[in-house]
Amino acid sequence: MNETVMQALEIMGKGMLGIFVALIVIMIFVWIMAKIGSGKK
Repeated sequence: MNETVMQALEIMGKGMLGIFVALIVIMIFVWIMAKIGSGKK
């Protein structure tokens, strides 16, 4: 039982870390696009 819970927590942690990293990458990408867009005006 305890081993299964630990495996589940490990998988959930990796999933949350992946989502967090993806969110940061998207935010950086949007920020760069906004900088490029504002520069052309």
